Amino acid sequence: MLFENQEIKIYNSLSGEKEIFQPITKGYVGMYVCGPTVYSNVHLGNVRTFMSFDMIFRYFKHLGYKVRYVRNITDAGHLENDADLGEDKITKKARVEEIEPMEVVQRYTVDFHNVLNTLNFLPPSIEPTATGHIIEQIELIQTIIDKGLAYVVNGSVYFDVHKYNETNEYGILSKRKLEDLIHNTRSLDGQSDKRNPQDFALWKKAEPTHIMRWSSPWSDGFPGWHLECTAMSTKYLGDRFDIHGGGMDLKFPHHECEIAQCKAAKGNDPVKYWMHANMLEMNGARMSKSSGNYVNPAELFSGDNKIMSKGFSPGVIRFFMMQASYRSILDLTNDGLLAAEKGFNRLMEAINNLDKLVPQASSSFNVSEWKQKCYDAMNDDFNTPILIAHLFEAVKFINLATDNKATITEADLSLLISTINSFVFDILGLKKNNNQDDSGANKLSATIELLIKLRKEARINKDFALSDQIRDELAEVGITLKDHREGTTYSIK
Repeated sequence: MLFENQEIKIYNSLSGEKEIFQPITKGYVGMYVCGPTVYSNVHLGNVRTFMSFDMIFRYFKHLGYKVRYVRNITDAGHLENDADLGEDKITKKARVEEIEPMEVVQRYTVDFHNVLNTLNFLPPSIEPTATGHIIEQIELIQTIIDKGLAYVVNGSVYFDVHKYNETNEYGILSKRKLEDLIHNTRSLDGQSDKRNPQDFALWKKAEPTHIMRWSSPWSDGFPGWHLECTAMSTKYLGDRFDIHGGGMDLKFPHHECEIAQCKAAKGNDPVKYWMHANMLEMNGARMSKSSGNYVNPAELFSGDNKIMSKGFSPGVIRFFMMQASYRSILDLTNDGLLAAEKGFNRLMEAINNLDKLVPQASSSFNVSEWKQKCYDAMNDDFNTPILIAHLFEAVKFINLATDNKATITEADLSLLISTINSFVFDILGLKKNNNQDDSGANKLSATIELLIKLRKEARINKDFALSDQIRDELAEVGITLKDHREGTTYSIK
């Protein structure tokens, strides 16, 4: 197995350091990632998080580990406010659209899967739902009550953070001290059932108007959002498992509450390595529908938006996201996507040229050394930008060899082909542009860029008649040029 020869280091959010990955059971990896709350179209920021863990899943599988990857669907219990206030997000959407909550769940679960399939995600090993595990959540709540770390008030159940903190450390993951949280939290207004503002709901009694409800020993109600992940992760991965992942925004309070719940119920820290993917911004600012600084995946594919100059293929979007470390903030921009498109096309063109190389008696490229550099990059906390830099070392060599300016032996060529295919397609999850449509799209893009270049030269030479002719004739066939201070972009109707 490859994993026996590769030492992986993972940045553990719990310790704040890179640690050598040592699975709890040799040859096996248990990984849980918090999935979407399915009340709207999947957000691109969430796509970036799930793509990071898809890449990590792929790499462990490539190394020969037997991986159980669990990614849940939240279809109940996620309120609008982390302070256990407001409506359930799915119920609110159902009320606004005058449909059943499970119609909302179905619609946006389908959208979630369609987007991920388009971006060439592998499906997780198990994709459990919150509503499918109500019994497990009720049992978990009862255990926490029996251990004196939760209390019942008016049919709702709350986790007693202060009681828990007497013998444990609430805030161990986010590095927040309970004393600071108390100091920075408003006092309860007298209408809350909580003993302390820091306590969180394990079970909420449903109001008469609340549609989604289940019977429990305490009331007809619904589980707290934090609880579902503890119930499902431990059911399918055991009371202690290797990796728990999610977005940086989930570190507090969601993941902090998971640790507390699991330790309260089972007496141990549930996770060995906590991993968090960072945010996706757009044009240097937070993505927000209200500000207009927002584009959803379908709009990014089609180009039907007012922010990007054109649509981008799923392969280009995936390549763009893999160019940054999963722990870095990534800024989605039109220029960044255009650059990624050029890089993606260069990579695919070089891979297609591998079949044209003729083996020689000697190699001018050390393929074995290059191969280990690729593994070293991935072994260093899944450093995909460094991996991609190494892949372009190979691209440079392939282009030289195609022009008969470099040589490679038959054995090295075979190793180069198998290695580059493994890293590009199996691990990064990119797909070849083999079909006619993709090939045609690439040629069209190159042709338009050539015409833009010729038009720029015409304007420099003050041949405005030719410049206008290029612009107008492109417009007639549905290609609109847009001149900016930084250059010219285009959109296709």
